[in-house]
Parts: sequence; C-alpha cells; structure tokens
Amino acid sequence: MPAPLLVVLTGPSGAGKDSVLDELRKLSDRPYAFITTVTTRPPRPTERDGVDYHFVSKNKFKRMVDNGEMLEHAIVYGQEKGVPKDAVRQELATGHDVLMRTDVQGARYIKSIAPGTVTIFIAPPSDAELEKRMRSRGGDTEEQIDIRLQTAREEIAEAPEFDHMVLNDDLRRAVANVEQIIAKERARKGREPVVIG
Repeated sequence: MPAPLLVVLTGPSGAGKDSVLDELRKLSDRPYAFITTVTTRPPRPTERDGVDYHFVSKNKFKRMVDNGEMLEHAIVYGQEKGVPKDAVRQELATGHDVLMRTDVQGARYIKSIAPGTVTIFIAPPSDAELEKRMRSRGGDTEEQIDIRLQTAREEIAEAPEFDHMVLNDDLRRAVANVEQIIAKERARKGREPVVIG
C-alpha cells in the first residue's frame, strides 16, 4: 500500500484554489481528506466557519503558534493564516491523501520541511479575469485589491518552481487535471513518503 500524499494547492489570491477544493470535496468516493486553514480575518459573507476556514481570535492564533500547533503560518495581506499540524498528521496516519491550500510562501515552506509534498500551482487564465474575480468577492478596499493584484503577478512568475501547474480557465477541467496529477503521483515509483515532524 503506497504512502498517502500530502497535496498543497497554491497560487495567487483569486486563482480559484477554494473553488477547486470545493469541487474536489464533492467527490465523496475519493480517499481525500481536507485540511482547513486557521485565520484571524473575519469571514466573508459566503464563508462558513470550519469549512472555508477556522476563524479564530488573534490571541487563540498566537497560542496555537506558541504551542507549536501549526505546520506553517504567515501573515498574508495583514491577516494571520496557518495550517494545523495535528489535523495533517492524523489524516496521513489513516492513509488518506491530504489536500489543502496555502499561499505561495506557505507551499514553499511546507515543501522545504516535507520534500515528499506535492505542490500544485493553480493559475488564473488571465490578468483581467484575476482582477474580475478579486472584485467580485467583495470585502476588499481598492487599495487591498491593488496590493493583491501586484502580489499575484509576482507569484505567477514563480509558478515554475512548483511541481505542477494547472490553469483554472474552466473549473471542471482544472479539477480533472488536479485529479490526474494526484493519480500519477500516487502511482509514481520511488515516491518519498511525507513525514510531519
């Protein structure tokens, strides 16, 4: 029985990482476990606590970091985000392939401490579409959108450093491409198992 995968979807804000994960969650016959990111930012109108994010206070987040409970954490656009370590460990121990999403720096860090991690960069189809998606989400000021767009352009330039890239110009096709990558990685001989310290 091959070791389970740790798959990190990354890419710029607005690329559609959450949309891809939402579609993958609907595939109930797959051996996937989903790790929900912890954040200190308030939820957007359509977001659900425990599904889209675990929304916590700054004090609770700090306690989690201080207690070594995060696999990785960072300040992203002025908001703290992190991946709970125990949830990843528990799901890997059950033999499930673990899927999560992080920003680019988070994916880079996880790959550095767990080289067997599979990183998939989700790319938007165009700069114009990226801006449209960011504006449609609501909750961000014009200044925040400008910062996100500039950061996104810089992150897209870094896409080649990740294991795989999936263009999210059609959600169904993007999900199918992610699944193909997972299947190929699962079947790859000599794959390094993921160990979370």
